Amino acid sequence: MALLLGLVAVFSTLLGGVLALRWQDKLHLVLGFSAGAVIGVAFFDLLPEAFDLGAKRYGASLVATIIAAGFLLYMLLNRVLLLHPHALEDDAATESKPTWLGPGSLSIHSFLDGMGIGLAFQASTAVGAVVSMAVLAHDFSDGINTVGMALKNTGNRSHAFRWLLVDAVAPLLGVISTFFFALDEAQLGLVLALFCGFFLCIGASDLLPEAQHRHPKLVTTLLTMLGALIIYVAIHVSRI
Repeated sequence: MALLLGLVAVFSTLLGGVLALRWQDKLHLVLGFSAGAVIGVAFFDLLPEAFDLGAKRYGASLVATIIAAGFLLYMLLNRVLLLHPHALEDDAATESKPTWLGPGSLSIHSFLDGMGIGLAFQASTAVGAVVSMAVLAHDFSDGINTVGMALKNTGNRSHAFRWLLVDAVAPLLGVISTFFFALDEAQLGLVLALFCGFFLCIGASDLLPEAQHRHPKLVTTLLTMLGALIIYVAIHVSRI
């Protein structure tokens, strides 16, 4: 069952990414929606899961510290590696910026999603079903987010599609990996806390400013709110 749901996650991610590629000419709108979706995943999915799983053993203070550490670590990598150098417009600066950090982080998170499905099914079928619903609820947006980040960095459709394939297959690989090892709930909670910080930084300091850069702010702001709202509704419906 876990493997089947991993395959469903692959197709859900691909669908979201393909739609984002079709709307490349409206990239700022895709980025605006992606920003809301990424922030929504951080607040409505990763944050509560991190505290639910990690706080019982390690305490809420440590979980919150790791969230902050994730945010600051991603921000540091962002600045040092020039992920989005608005001020640097010359070709040399553009060529020097890494194209892997944003979509790579999203793909690692998708891998952890798959791990979450596999580990949940190790606990019980009921727990596995609930976790799977939450993962599938935002896999569609994961595809949009990955394409949005890749297009923002390079504007290259083939590059974005390659990262979409990586992100799509990541949850399936995550499910498969759990056939060979076990990670307890508390440890998984700390990992989710780290990626919660990553996603807050990606959405708030990278995707959102880029979406609103030289574009109408009202439309992109509304799409950001819509992205967060869709994630909120999808996750809460999946937990009913």
